[in-house]
Parts: sequence; structure tokens; C-alpha cells
Amino acid sequence: MKELSKTDLTKIAYDCRKATFLIEKQQIYKITLREKMELKLHLTGCSICVTFMKQSAIINQMARKLVNADSNALKLDEGFKAQLQKQVDNYLNKI
Repeated sequence: MKELSKTDLTKIAYDCRKATFLIEKQQIYKITLREKMELKLHLTGCSICVTFMKQSAIINQMARKLVNADSNALKLDEGFKAQLQKQVDNYLNKI
């Protein structure tokens, strides 16, 4: 593993874009040890990214619950589907 220079440390400490990417990445995939260290270093000095991390975790947790919820809750109402199909058919008949 490449050693981190002072310049690298400075870049990481002020790079919120990379930190938010790593925050999201770690919620879906396993991040490398280097990425964990970079993120931890950034989070020690950036309260905004700490807040982002907490909010992102809550949003992802809620999204997982919604996806795993009763499948009927995620289906469109039959009347709405019929109305939507009618609009699509009317549009297609015009062109």
C-alpha cells in the first residue's frame, strides 16, 4: 500500500466530495482499508460530512424497509393504471 504524504492528507481532509462518495460506497460495498482511513481522517474534521453520513444511513435504512415491505404497497392502483394506459394510447394515436 502506498504511504500517504502530507499533500495526500491535506487533500483528503478537505475533500467532501470524496468523503460523501465513500460514505455512500460503504453502505453498499466493502471499502478498502485505505478508504476507511481516508474517510475516518476526513470525518474527524468535518461535521457536515458526519451529519451527511447519519442522514444517509437513515435514508438507506428507510429505502431498504420500503423495498422489503408488503409487495402490494408498491403496486399502482388499477384505476390509475387504466387512466395512464389511456393517456399513452391517446398520445400514440396522435403521432
